[in-house]
Amino acid sequence: MKSIFKLENISKSYTDKTYIIKIIENLNFNVMAGDMLAITGPSGSGKSTLLHIMGLLDKADKGKLFFYDQEISVRDKSVEMFRNSHIGFVFQFHYLLSDFNALENVALPAVIAGKSWHEAKKKASELLYDLDMKKRFNHYPNQLSGGEQQRVAIARAIINSPDLIIADEPTGNLDKDHSEEIVQIFEKLNKERNQTLIIATHDLNIASKMPLHYHLENKTLINIHHDKT
Repeated sequence: MKSIFKLENISKSYTDKTYIIKIIENLNFNVMAGDMLAITGPSGSGKSTLLHIMGLLDKADKGKLFFYDQEISVRDKSVEMFRNSHIGFVFQFHYLLSDFNALENVALPAVIAGKSWHEAKKKASELLYDLDMKKRFNHYPNQLSGGEQQRVAIARAIINSPDLIIADEPTGNLDKDHSEEIVQIFEKLNKERNQTLIIATHDLNIASKMPLHYHLENKTLINIHHDKT
């Protein structure tokens, strides 16, 4: 398999008045194309900070980040377009636009990437259909359940066929049944589309189902091995 994403000696700290809080220190991490992995860790351990660095939403204090062996800088003016084309995001809170229906919410990133509304809506329709949302195209976020909103968010994340999907606590606001549905969708994307996925979760049951599981501990990632037998 080919390496899709790599962190080299990444460190990140925050200053709180008179002292420095170290979140990540000299972290090295490699993600292969087609990987599906979970990252766990207690609240405040830095999971979201790490995902934001991986997703080019935040910059590390030091270290390097590579996509397909090409070094990427958050300071680069073209990073927003690169991020929109290569990385999809799914968050705990869906961040759907309230004035747009499900179809329009999904289509928007494709329009931003340069597709026409006609092309974008066609692709959005196909994705929503595939996620069992064919009867909800014209519904607005406040007319959708939490699980349905998250399906829309997933469709939005994959419309530009990103190399990597980053999901930060994607089931955090869902009940057990809807959480399992979302995990099944991620598993389907991984198996049928060979989609590379990084999922941060506090749910150890979900993490245990992932082919790869890392725990953020002592400012670095520890590989957790699960007995699948």
